Amino acid sequence: MMKWPPIHVARPNLPPLAQVLPFLEEIWDSRMLSNNGPLLNRFESALAEYLGVEHISMVANGTLGIVLALKQAGITSGEVITTPFSFVATAHAIKLAGATPVFADIDPSTLNLDPAQVEAAITPQTRAILPVHVFGTPCDVEGLEDVATRNGLKIIYDAAHSFGVHRDGQSVLRHGDMSVLSFHATKVFNTFEGGAVVAPDRATKLAIDQLANFGIADGLGVDDIGINAKMHEFSAAVGLAQLCEIETVLDARAVIAQRYQDHLGDIHGLRCVSPTGVSGHNHYAFPILLGPDCHVDRETLFARLSAENIFARRYFYPLITNFAPYNTLPSADPTLLPVASRTADEVLCLPMFFDLDEASQDRIIEQVLIQ
Repeated sequence: MMKWPPIHVARPNLPPLAQVLPFLEEIWDSRMLSNNGPLLNRFESALAEYLGVEHISMVANGTLGIVLALKQAGITSGEVITTPFSFVATAHAIKLAGATPVFADIDPSTLNLDPAQVEAAITPQTRAILPVHVFGTPCDVEGLEDVATRNGLKIIYDAAHSFGVHRDGQSVLRHGDMSVLSFHATKVFNTFEGGAVVAPDRATKLAIDQLANFGIADGLGVDDIGINAKMHEFSAAVGLAQLCEIETVLDARAVIAQRYQDHLGDIHGLRCVSPTGVSGHNHYAFPILLGPDCHVDRETLFARLSAENIFARRYFYPLITNFAPYNTLPSADPTLLPVASRTADEVLCLPMFFDLDEASQDRIIEQVLIQ
């Protein structure tokens, strides 16, 4: 029996090659490959304008961006409260910066950090909060920032999923002390690899730039211990070309998400997590939660889809707190994380990418509907 062609959970968006080639010719002409080249400067300016932010630093990837943001904020020791329901890089960045992650439970509606649980996790060693806008759904920024302000804490947002996301008509990246984007291949907007740190002012932006270039202050002096986290000219070229197509990509993702919602939204015991028909969402993923009353459990559906060459993802499962570097921390105790633990056992991200055609989507929907 012949199998259907595979449908992967994500498929990178690539701009038309014809739009990239002129930028590559500029690189070949200039022989500038890195170190704050002309394309990077253009990309940085264009991206800031598109995102509606004033100060942004381009970096090699989102993980390094979080490390740099924490270091610039002085968070190189103590505790940082974060979510267990994220990609492991969130916690790794805290450790790499020199601090210790403390995990708090999530809100059952948004799947983001619950401000009340964050406040309950604060100790005298707490220095900062690192929330994640999971699946591009904005956190309760007012609640989290109220907690941070009253307790004298920094707040840095892991905005890896949040390219182009708006809340109340403004970029979600404007909140907190800093926000960090990822431009990894699987993201809504990619530069193959890359990322950015959104800063509140020019001084912070320049400090991030310096840390991303080994801490070099000028041609001779080194003021701090930095790392090599610079974005190179090729990634900037891809980013400039991607910006020309991003509105088409976002519109296509919204149509796909709405079609999933229309077919699956009324199934008893199944919840479609990401909002549809809402201005400002980027539909980074299409997660569903398969509760105990649903006609099919998560593991059965995952296996059924796999057998049909459809590769959904149990995302985020396991929780970060299940992994060896973190499972012995007191805050990793599953009894302290009931919502996150339940969500990890129920979540399944269906394939979502801008050119997912209707026939492929019908194949996916059909498998979910089987009783």
